[in-house]
Amino acid sequence: MSNYRRYFIPGGTWFFTVNLLQRQNNNLLVHEINLLRETVKSVRKRYPFKIDAWVVLPEHMHAVWTLPENDTDFSTRWRLIKSGFSRALPKTEYRSEVRIAGNERGIWQRHFWEHAIRDETDFQRHFDYVHVNPLKHKLVSQVKDWPYSSFHRYVEGGIYPLNWCGEVDLEVHGDQLHACDYALLIAPTRAQITKK
Repeated sequence: MSNYRRYFIPGGTWFFTVNLLQRQNNNLLVHEINLLRETVKSVRKRYPFKIDAWVVLPEHMHAVWTLPENDTDFSTRWRLIKSGFSRALPKTEYRSEVRIAGNERGIWQRHFWEHAIRDETDFQRHFDYVHVNPLKHKLVSQVKDWPYSSFHRYVEGGIYPLNWCGEVDLEVHGDQLHACDYALLIAPTRAQITKK
């Protein structure tokens, strides 16, 4: 069995990727978006954390969270989100013998990927990565068209323009620069995001 080592920083900011077990032809997360939202809301009541950025795609999600001062326990929060979401669904998914023996559902991959945000540049890169992800996966032609993202909150707050990473190409010194590349050059700072 693998020995996963996690890095813990009290009050730290983290980037996460959380995947469904079945990644192919699965739209469970967007189909059950209201259940996911209610589950997150319930967990945040008991174990608060700040959502800096979040995007929910059909079969995985990315998030940037900041934990309360002196708190390092993001694992409990994810365990409660995943288990709360799973318990509310009917048991219709395929489960391997190992999962059946362990009384586990077959909805989520067991682990998630986390990355400790090191500095302002790292925060900006991951903040933008979360929001551009639907475009990256070709789910939409413009970031603004994906409804399950904190992007819209930051448009309303004046952090992003509505057409951020739009379809317009820019020319810079004779090279083509996609609007999204330009947007990354003028990415918001964490101070700007926190103020809003």
